[in-house]
Amino acid sequence: MALIRWDPFRDMMTLREKMNRLFDDTFKGEERDLFGGTWAPSVDIYETESELVLNAEIPGIKEEDIEVKIEDNSLTLHGERKLEEETNEENYHRIERSYGSLYRSFSLPHYIDQEKIKAEHDNGVLRIHMPKKPELKPRSVKILKPEKTKVAVKKSKSKK
Repeated sequence: MALIRWDPFRDMMTLREKMNRLFDDTFKGEERDLFGGTWAPSVDIYETESELVLNAEIPGIKEEDIEVKIEDNSLTLHGERKLEEETNEENYHRIERSYGSLYRSFSLPHYIDQEKIKAEHDNGVLRIHMPKKPELKPRSVKILKPEKTKVAVKKSKSKK
């Protein structure tokens, strides 16, 4: 058996080549998605004392082209952004915005009152207000003393 000298730089170069191939394959697929795949809008979610608020960036999408659905403790955003047809695709120099269907889904915490969720659309931002359920006030529980029952114990007479 021949001994081979270990070269850490060769191993790093091999790893680098594998990572480059991985990223090349991933981003080549992304170019196809720009014209008709599914994309996810960026969101910010924050909590106040009375509600949870979700802000989703959906510029270029009309209010009637987005659907907000609540089902099985999840909130789903679904819609579509279409490429403007007044300019031919061949005339574009660069297309970086995503087009096609959008989809985002979020699990709702148990303390959200799903019946009172409201959404508003303004200036390319979808804002969803999710009010918290009124919390139950802490209550005291009275500790009862167990009832004492008299148990009759017969004493047996021992034989002597």
